[in-house]
Amino acid sequence: MVYEFLAEGFEEIEAVTPIDLLRRAGVEVTSVGVTGKSVTGNHNITIEADMSIDDFEVGDDIDMVILPGGNPGYKNLEANNKVKQAIDYCFYNKRFVAAICAAPSILGRFGLLNGLRATVYPGMEDELIGAKFEKQEVVRDGKVITSRGAGTAIPFAAELITVLVNKEKAQEILNSIVYNQ
Repeated sequence: MVYEFLAEGFEEIEAVTPIDLLRRAGVEVTSVGVTGKSVTGNHNITIEADMSIDDFEVGDDIDMVILPGGNPGYKNLEANNKVKQAIDYCFYNKRFVAAICAAPSILGRFGLLNGLRATVYPGMEDELIGAKFEKQEVVRDGKVITSRGAGTAIPFAAELITVLVNKEKAQEILNSIVYNQ
């Protein structure tokens, strides 16, 4: 199961694109409202999450957690103890942790990027504490996947499909939405 955490002030494109494309690929994704079940993004788009953080339990069913960026969304994610527990669980149990835009900085501040390659929103490179910064749309190092921002949400989602299903399915989904054709 894939869980995506939504906190007040999230970046809408970075949140909806992975959910949409993963579901098109047949991956079960559950959105978790961290600051309430109804969560408003950075551009005043409100999304009703599938579940509230109060109903979320860290456990063996987690294959991946996704952290969208947006300000103050990423700060609200970082401040939540259950989100931290889920990130730690994935990281230490060799499950996927995916973060886009400003959210990779959370992983840096939690000390999870030491020696790993990663990317982040431009200007936040110093917040990837311990990481080797790469100026790429999407960077995967082991089970950690990072991406730069709203404009990279589609290739980010494609990488998530690649690791959870396969590269062929990711390409099929990209073709179906007429991406880079």
